[in-house]
Amino acid sequence: MFEVLVYMFENFIDGQFRPDESTLSKELAAAGFNEQDIHHAFDWFSQLEHKTSQANIFIAPQHTSSRIFTADEHKKISFESLNFVLFLVQANILNTAQRELVLELAMKLPQDSISHDEFRWIVLMTTWGSSQANAHHAQDYMLMEDVLMNKQKPTLH
Repeated sequence: MFEVLVYMFENFIDGQFRPDESTLSKELAAAGFNEQDIHHAFDWFSQLEHKTSQANIFIAPQHTSSRIFTADEHKKISFESLNFVLFLVQANILNTAQRELVLELAMKLPQDSISHDEFRWIVLMTTWGSSQANAHHAQDYMLMEDVLMNKQKPTLH
C-alpha cells in the first residue's frame, strides 16, 4: 500500500489537477497496483485530509510534555524515525498534535515495519496536508520536501 501512497502523492496530490476517486482508482489499477491497496490508500489520504483540515492541529499546546512510545510503535517504527519525529517537534517544525498525527498514520499502514525513508514520506505527506490547510505551514512542507528529496547529507560547520 505504501507504494500507492507515494505514487498518488507524487502524481496527483501535490499538483493542481486531482482526478475524482473513480478515475484515479482506474489509473492506479492500470499502473499495476492491486484494488485492496488502492482502497486502503484512499482511506489513509482521507484520514490525512480530515485531520489536517481541523484547526486545532495547528495550535501549539501551552504546556510541555514527554512522549513515551508504545511497544507497538517501537516494533513498527525504527528508532531512527522515532528520534527524527522528536527532533521535528523540538525544532518547531511539527507541534505535538502533528507528531501524533504522523505516528497515528504510520501505525495505520498495514506493513509490519516502516523504514526511515518511508517514515520521512509520511512526515512529508502530513506537512503537505498541513500546508494545504494553513498557508503558514507551507515553509514547513518545503523544508520537509528538501530533507526528503535531498540525498546529500547536510554539511555541519
